[in-house]
Amino acid sequence: MTLIHLLMKEVRVRFAPSPTGALHIGGVRTALYNYLLARKFNGTMILRIEDTDQTRYVPGAEEYILASLAWAGIQIDEGVGKGGPHAPYRQSERKPIYRQYAQRLVDDGFAYYAFDTEPEIEAMRERLKAQGDSNQQYGSGSRMQMKNSLTLPKENVKQRLDNGESYVIRLLVPVNQEIRLADLIRGEVNVNSSQIDDKVLMKSDGMPTYHLANVVDDYLMKISHVIRGEEWLPSAPLHVLLYQYLGWANEMPQFAHLPLLLKPDGNGKLSKRDADRMGFPIFPLNWIDPATKELATGFKESGYLPEAMINFLAFLGWNPGTEQEIFSMQQLIDAFTIDRIGKAGAKFDIQKAQWFNQYYLRGKSDRELAEYLLADLKEKNIQCPIQKAEKICWALRERITFPHQLFEQSQLFFNAPLSFDQQIVLKKWNADAVAVLTTFKEELKLQSSLSAESAKVLLETIATRLNIKLGQILQALRMCLTGGASGPDLMVTIELLGAEETAKRITFALATLKIPVTH
Repeated sequence: MTLIHLLMKEVRVRFAPSPTGALHIGGVRTALYNYLLARKFNGTMILRIEDTDQTRYVPGAEEYILASLAWAGIQIDEGVGKGGPHAPYRQSERKPIYRQYAQRLVDDGFAYYAFDTEPEIEAMRERLKAQGDSNQQYGSGSRMQMKNSLTLPKENVKQRLDNGESYVIRLLVPVNQEIRLADLIRGEVNVNSSQIDDKVLMKSDGMPTYHLANVVDDYLMKISHVIRGEEWLPSAPLHVLLYQYLGWANEMPQFAHLPLLLKPDGNGKLSKRDADRMGFPIFPLNWIDPATKELATGFKESGYLPEAMINFLAFLGWNPGTEQEIFSMQQLIDAFTIDRIGKAGAKFDIQKAQWFNQYYLRGKSDRELAEYLLADLKEKNIQCPIQKAEKICWALRERITFPHQLFEQSQLFFNAPLSFDQQIVLKKWNADAVAVLTTFKEELKLQSSLSAESAKVLLETIATRLNIKLGQILQALRMCLTGGASGPDLMVTIELLGAEETAKRITFALATLKIPVTH
């Protein structure tokens, strides 16, 4: 796809999810690619809700879609929640429009009424199966044996319609015709019409199916590019037929079918069950299933930053052709081209998502990180001056991947340890450690102020005076202050605790671990 080709007409793309539950993270990727293309060419991003299947409609799903896109920073120019010249943008509100085009297809001989009941259709399939026919679809091989306007007299058809008999409208797929589609990702796609059944275009309840509504809306809304998931590729030839039959072949949008999102090991399509089993989210935001009340934790609530997720999702199928990995939204817009999207499925590498999150989190200022920490502290009724919170975040920033880890790892500054790591006690709690720490805590009581640098100088002075190497007692000191062997910089920890609290914790350790272990 060249720049010249794209600029021949206005770029208008649409993200068209169905409100059947929470928005899958793969859907966010589809929305992102549409958005990047629209922004790159100063085009229009449209949000259309495809709710023609009312039996699968889930309350709250539409609001969830809007909230998810807003969190990800994907801005809508036209559509649901925004309005525009082609309103309404919910397909359930556009029924009369679809009816008009379905009738036109019937009148022009490209579609027909079918009055068959479900038992009759099932009987047809069983009959074909018994005959050894591998194609058991309602189509060119079976339609002339069924109850429809192709086989019934016109008067009978009219009578049935006048009597209000239940019917559907099916597409009349031509026999043995090659249907060609130029896909921007997959190249030339050729399908013989014998592989396509006579799809239902208008259901018995008067609602259109996805196929008719999708094509009619894309045409009327002047969509220039249809960027959607690979699962819709088998339906694309059917949509090409509809464009031809409706006389819109010259205005058909360009298609781009995105590669699947695969499990982290690359073995099969990623599902919610896989994500649950491997312990990572699959939805952008928290979702409570209205039927089961089950909570599915979202990426946002798990601590992923929207800029990290956007950067991560962009690389699930697309690459810039360079070694650069970190992209802001604007940089993605500038670099994005459809011809850099691959055909192969993309592994959903959650470790890479975490790497992106860590990068963007560490790029935040101490004040921004402190806002995360203070919010969590407030929830637990823990008081902390903002200056101290900023200092804690500075000490912890290299140790975190998610914002909630600031609170978890900061607890050592608010709660003294009540027990100690026995491995350190066995290895490092000895007479030398007791000697240095006993003197150190007494000297701390004399300090009016204490910085990380002055704490280090004081400790080194005491160790030198007692002829003990400083390195031999540092782990013991850390254990006194934190209870364990790990944590942020030890001297910074002492500064944040302050002289009085540091001395208090050492005193408790000395009293608790009375008998030093000798080696």
